[in-house]
Amino acid sequence: MKLPHSIETRDLTRIFKSKNETVKALDKVSLSIEEREIFGLLGPNGAGKTTFIKILTTLLLPTNGEAYVGGFNVIKEPDRVRKIISLVSGGETPGYGILSVRENLWFFSQLYGLSSTAAREKIKRLMADLDFEEYANTRMAKLSTGYRQRLNLARGLLSGPNILFLDEPTLGLDVLTAKKLRSYIVDWAKKEAKGTVLLTTHYMAEADEMCDRVAIIDRGRILACDSPSTLKENLKQKQIMRVEIASVQADFGFIDKMADVIGYSQTRNIQTGTTTLKIMVDNETAFAKIMRQLEKLKILSVSKAEPTLEDVYISLVGRGFEEGEASTSA
Repeated sequence: MKLPHSIETRDLTRIFKSKNETVKALDKVSLSIEEREIFGLLGPNGAGKTTFIKILTTLLLPTNGEAYVGGFNVIKEPDRVRKIISLVSGGETPGYGILSVRENLWFFSQLYGLSSTAAREKIKRLMADLDFEEYANTRMAKLSTGYRQRLNLARGLLSGPNILFLDEPTLGLDVLTAKKLRSYIVDWAKKEAKGTVLLTTHYMAEADEMCDRVAIIDRGRILACDSPSTLKENLKQKQIMRVEIASVQADFGFIDKMADVIGYSQTRNIQTGTTTLKIMVDNETAFAKIMRQLEKLKILSVSKAEPTLEDVYISLVGRGFEEGEASTSA
């Protein structure tokens, strides 16, 4: 029986075992994603995002739980799932280096079973829409990272998928190329109503800009799930301050021990020799105590910050993405 959701998981769990350790990459993840929705899975590297996508795209079996894509069970009906999905990953080689852009797209169109006429029309339209027609006869190996990813997205859309999985699609791209791809994906899902999108990313602005809803994942567990605006609105009563310090070596561990501190992040910039702290507290008194400690260092600026999706993450786990990436290995 076809389920009412485009994607649905029930207590999805994946455990990786080795001689030295056991890692629970996914811990009873239950999510439902609606048709034509752009849904974001937001978390640091090692949070379980790619494992989740690999299971839904039939590339990896779960340890426990159930997963349905387009109403089909990913374990029992993988072939039916594969016919309606496509996967595009950031940094992935989109084809064969010795073939031109057009030749690569033609090759994949034939794997997807498109007729010659349909393939030619679709290839022409995708190259025009993604603005890389001038590179049609260029070998893939000679393309820049940005144009390789345009080719990668075009390849992913050739089959006309009902559900598009995007795993860090703008990873390593320049600002303009990333903006172009985000805009195209939103138009594909919304204006053209072509299909559902599941996006994994650790770029806050990307999730905020593109997604109808986001789920925040950390160490394999879903911590929150709602629209970006609702998640940020829930933090309006908290005090969020940004402090820039003229040091990249200072230890801020004392903040962990202070009362009424919800969490904080630290971004160290070796090039400028500065560290930017974002501190979330329950009241101004707590922040005043922190500032008295920080006065021992050279403070460059202090400002109040509006809530972001990273602040939602900080409020849930007590740290920023940088600390999470340093301490997780899944």
